[in-house]
Amino acid sequence: MSAETPAAPGQNDEHYLQVFRRNFRNWRSDRPFWAGLFIVFGGFPIAYFPYANLQLGHLTLAMSTTAGAGSLIIGVLLIVLGISLWFQKHVRTFAGVAAILLALVSLPVSNLGGFLIGFLFALIGGAMAVSWVPGEPAEELVAPESLDTGDQPVDPAAQPVDFGKPADAVGDPNDLSGTSPTNGANGRHSAG
Repeated sequence: MSAETPAAPGQNDEHYLQVFRRNFRNWRSDRPFWAGLFIVFGGFPIAYFPYANLQLGHLTLAMSTTAGAGSLIIGVLLIVLGISLWFQKHVRTFAGVAAILLALVSLPVSNLGGFLIGFLFALIGGAMAVSWVPGEPAEELVAPESLDTGDQPVDPAAQPVDFGKPADAVGDPNDLSGTSPTNGANGRHSAG
């Protein structure tokens, strides 16, 4: 038994909920997840309120309008746009603009956009979807293969600098003009 072998089998195993949470966090981080969630949350009140009945004691108040079908279509389209942002992140600009337009159309069509709740959620989610940009992958650090310079030619710029010499000497590693004779420029710039 080595020092790296666990004392009991399964002792160092991660709990399946921790693994699921880490995998979900990785999945969520490379797509406009929160924009899609806001758009989905905006679609539910827009689709629901025109078909809901409010009970005040024995009095039933029907909030349905003549545009109930339009409200249902707008709500379902918002839900579909939000879900499509999760699984097809390349449609983020289209889905964001469409969500903003549907939110604006829901104001006159479906009880002020689901009593402004659905309107605000869809509007904010659409703006988040349009502004989302995929992150750039982190640059991997490349370790040098070897510190041994055995057969390689010696680069004068890689030599240690002697600070006892004056800084304006020609061919000095401190010469930053780029026109020294050691680099073959002969007083001309590389652009020509």
